Amino acid sequence: MGTATLLTTMHWGTYEVRAENGRLVGVEPWSGDPDPSPIGRSMLGTVQGELRVARPSIRRSWLEGDRSRPVQRRSDEPFIEVPWETALDIVAAELDRVRSTHGNSAIYAGSYGWASAGRFHHAQGQVHRFLNTIGGYTGSVLSYSYGAAEIILPHVLGSTDALTGNHTTWDEIEQHSKLIVAFGGLPWRNTQVQGGGSARHEASAALQNAVSNGARLINVSPVRDDAPRGAETEWLSLRPNSDTAVMLALCHVLIREGLHDEAFLARYCTGFDIVRAYVMGESDGQPKDSAWAAKLSGVDAATIDALARDMAANRTMLMVSWSLQRADHGEQPYWAAITLAALLGQIGLPGGGIGFGYSSTNGAGRPEMGFRWPSVPQGRNAVAHFIPVARMADMLLNPGGSFDFNGAALTYPDIRLVYWAGGNPFHHHQDLNRLVEAWQRPETVIVNEQFWTATARHADIVLPVTTALERNDVAFSNRENLIVAMKQAIDPFQQARDDFAIFADLATRLGTSDAFTEGRGAGEWIRHLYGQAVESASVAGVEMPPFDRFWHDGHAELARSVTSQTFLGSFRADPERNPLATPSGRIELFSATVESFGYDDCPGHAVWREPREWLGNAGLTENFPLHLLSPQPADKLHSQYDHGSVSRTGKVSGRAPLLINREDAAARGIVDGAVVKVFNDRGSCLAGAVLSDSLIPGVVQLPTGAWFDPARPGEPQGLEKHGNPNVLTPDRGTSRLAQSPTCNSTLVQVSRFAGTLPPVTAFDPPATIDLSDASGLPGRRDPS
Repeated sequence: MGTATLLTTMHWGTYEVRAENGRLVGVEPWSGDPDPSPIGRSMLGTVQGELRVARPSIRRSWLEGDRSRPVQRRSDEPFIEVPWETALDIVAAELDRVRSTHGNSAIYAGSYGWASAGRFHHAQGQVHRFLNTIGGYTGSVLSYSYGAAEIILPHVLGSTDALTGNHTTWDEIEQHSKLIVAFGGLPWRNTQVQGGGSARHEASAALQNAVSNGARLINVSPVRDDAPRGAETEWLSLRPNSDTAVMLALCHVLIREGLHDEAFLARYCTGFDIVRAYVMGESDGQPKDSAWAAKLSGVDAATIDALARDMAANRTMLMVSWSLQRADHGEQPYWAAITLAALLGQIGLPGGGIGFGYSSTNGAGRPEMGFRWPSVPQGRNAVAHFIPVARMADMLLNPGGSFDFNGAALTYPDIRLVYWAGGNPFHHHQDLNRLVEAWQRPETVIVNEQFWTATARHADIVLPVTTALERNDVAFSNRENLIVAMKQAIDPFQQARDDFAIFADLATRLGTSDAFTEGRGAGEWIRHLYGQAVESASVAGVEMPPFDRFWHDGHAELARSVTSQTFLGSFRADPERNPLATPSGRIELFSATVESFGYDDCPGHAVWREPREWLGNAGLTENFPLHLLSPQPADKLHSQYDHGSVSRTGKVSGRAPLLINREDAAARGIVDGAVVKVFNDRGSCLAGAVLSDSLIPGVVQLPTGAWFDPARPGEPQGLEKHGNPNVLTPDRGTSRLAQSPTCNSTLVQVSRFAGTLPPVTAFDPPATIDLSDASGLPGRRDPS
């Protein structure tokens, strides 16, 4: 292939990649990015490294065993490498067996996670499209990142706007905001990443500009470092999970002192009389005043009073991070924040109001393109069964069991086969020891994977797939005006194929080739999607170059049709002509719909509900006195490229770093750099201690993303050696309304590790046995 320098887009940025003779030799940020992420450097040494899956691989016991019973040792056995044709025949036959014997609802397409930034080679879209052509699958809804918000926001605001898009833009905030109060903070680390890919990282500069223009920026968080880089920030520290109490107390101050905007509440909201009675204590006997909130949160009552007065006196933007709703009763801080913003009466004004997820990704606050980019159509799923994504282990462990969700009573299907393509559940799911148990229940687990992640190790059949650098694609992102021709830069690793090619071959074996490919190869699909993009852009008045010119040039920068936006600005200007999609057409501070569900854990308005695990629970803190937070890491995207150079540099003794307050460390005899054991009743893991004054006593922080590395695979509640916090987090829903993750409601104990330190083996590939032809395959027994 000679020498080539090409532009490519990843979820953490756009990069110039340099290849020589089919091998990657250089990665540099695109020159147009003002604040590039270093994560891209981790591609060097990994995309062609020893942890790549080289050939189709099948677990020996799956080939030899009776799959009508769970495989108890799934994760700790050698794999047999087989020819592609053999693997595809086996996968097609297994899919056909399960759908014929048990129905398509017995197939679960988890496939959750960040796949390629490319628009065509999107693993989740490809596997869903393929399975829909053969009768469908049980799927999931919602996101681990913001699932509770996805459910509560439509009930209150009529949509999920200002969660993943349609935020008030940074230019409005820079020019008009005088007080920015960030519940959950504005950490720089999260602004490195964006679904669909990033070109320019601008959040830090926007916040610096806002402060330079006279805005006060307040980080409301247990962690001082949950703040933007380079912008002067005040720190209002509070106990984890107490944000709702503080918000309700701020509302109490506004009502008590007559600072709330009665005209706004009357015209734009419904249910304030019910909320007022609750906040003032008239309905339950407990005023939600500053003294009450101070006992729960640790924030001084006078500080709460002063903040409420400052909010009312200034153009105030409330920013609420995604992290707050990943906790017990995670719906409540979002509802309470909307209530607070409504009382201030600034929703729909430039630089005022509310937004969710600023600095949770790079895209929040950036103007969108004014039209939607196309994606591969997934087709129609004929299976009605679905689950909230965070209830996956519940589903596998309780086939036929019932559960509540958003007003409906649903039933878990009986899953016999899991097909995973894109994502790593042994990273993002909670209570991984419980997941290991649940993962034994399906008869077959099939995974399309690039690397030997924990998910691949826990599979029965692993099919090797290409990385974004080993195939052609195109990058569109709704918040970016840079479109990139993601040309193949290096040779495919060993026998890796792209997901489309794999599913096309499976579709041929199952008689659905025409439905899946529509007669197009990968290159034709990319050209087809680009053509659809040209049409959509044209309707919005945006011109795109012809495909051939774009492909030759390697990228194009488009004009934006939308440059500035105020969230709910049109609603404020004329609520009759621009009603919200709520039953009342207004902001529902009280929702009769939610109230009608009868959920005691999520009634019809924002309330304080004590978390099950938090520092206020004296019964639990007696044994587990530290509150664990598990944020997005700064050195990778979730678990992607944990084996890369950037991530490895940040480890302590080869393990994930645990941030611990110096007082808590001293009380336990822990010094900087010591290997510690973090544990509770669900599990334990090792981590490297980093002593700090940047978080309040009683709180520790262990970022997600360390590849799951159990000391004894398959052993219940065994020691995890690498620092994966999800062996500690609870696998329970926020409430019966949203059933979303509660990872940030976790109590633990930390002690200095004693004894022989076990080696980290997460980056050691499993044993494989090369079988050059199918004649030597162990006999497979039909489980039917």
